[in-house]
Order: sequence, then C-alpha cells, then structure tokens
Amino acid sequence: MYLNNKSKSVAYGGLLTALSVIFIYLSTIVPYNKLLFLFFSTLIIPIGLILTNVKNSLYIYIASSVLSLLLLGMRGNVLSYILFFGPYGIIKNFIEKIDNLFIEIILKLIYFNIAAFVLYKLYGLFIANPINGNISIEKLIIFIQPIFLLFDYFLTLYIHKLKKYRI
Repeated sequence: MYLNNKSKSVAYGGLLTALSVIFIYLSTIVPYNKLLFLFFSTLIIPIGLILTNVKNSLYIYIASSVLSLLLLGMRGNVLSYILFFGPYGIIKNFIEKIDNLFIEIILKLIYFNIAAFVLYKLYGLFIANPINGNISIEKLIIFIQPIFLLFDYFLTLYIHKLKKYRI
C-alpha cells in the first residue's frame, strides 16, 4: 500500500469520491460525450486502488454511487455508473490477478455482457424502446464487444502509467 496513514487514505477517498460524482454529474448535463465523462469516472477507482487499497476503493465506489443517487436521482447515467463503470476498476483488478490473458478477456466480456443486459432491461422498464434507431439488438451486441475491449485496453494503459509514475 502506497499510503500507510489512515487520515491520508480517508482524504484521498473523499477527493476521489468528489471527482467521481463531478464526472457523473457532467455526464448527465452535457449534451454530447456522456460516455466520455462516465469513462473519466471509471478512471478514479484505479487511482484509489493504487494510492490506498481495495477496501478504500470499494468505499469510494459506494460513496460515489449513493451521492450520485441522492444528488442526481435515478438517471440512466447514474445507473450505468452503479452497474458497470463504477465497479469495473475493482472487478478488473481481481480478474487480472488470474494472469491468463484468454481467461481474463472471457471473464471481462462475461461481466460486461451481464451488466449491459441488466442495464438494457432496466432502461426498458423506464423507456419504451431503449435503443433508438434502426439497428437490431443482435447487431448492437456484436458492435459493442470490440468497443468494450478497446475501453479495457485504454484503461489498462492508464493503470500502467499510474503505476509507473506513482501519480
């Protein structure tokens, strides 16, 4: 653990939680690039993992989720953070300890597809047709797999840079 002082750990947790909530808030108010701000919120959890530990990062995720729900309400972006973007950094950390690239990719894709399915069903409860346009669900599923793998690759590069420079 990079920090061994509990007060520093709590302070970093508070700052990282605030940053996450800001990024989630920005994803709800900007007309474009909503996913970009959710991606930025995903970058916060690995910082917590590197600076403190898994337990503190879990607290950051929970606090960010609760504060986002309280401040922003039940919105699609908040649900997306709670179900996928928030916990992904922690889940990625555990999956990558397996140290077998093929199994890691399969487990990440399983998690992603489960989260996407749950989000699709939750959106379907509130929106008559959660997918606008003329793309079929089958094409959408095939299309988002490589996008997720690219997202994971960029997140991996980011984490390696953080570890290299110890922020």
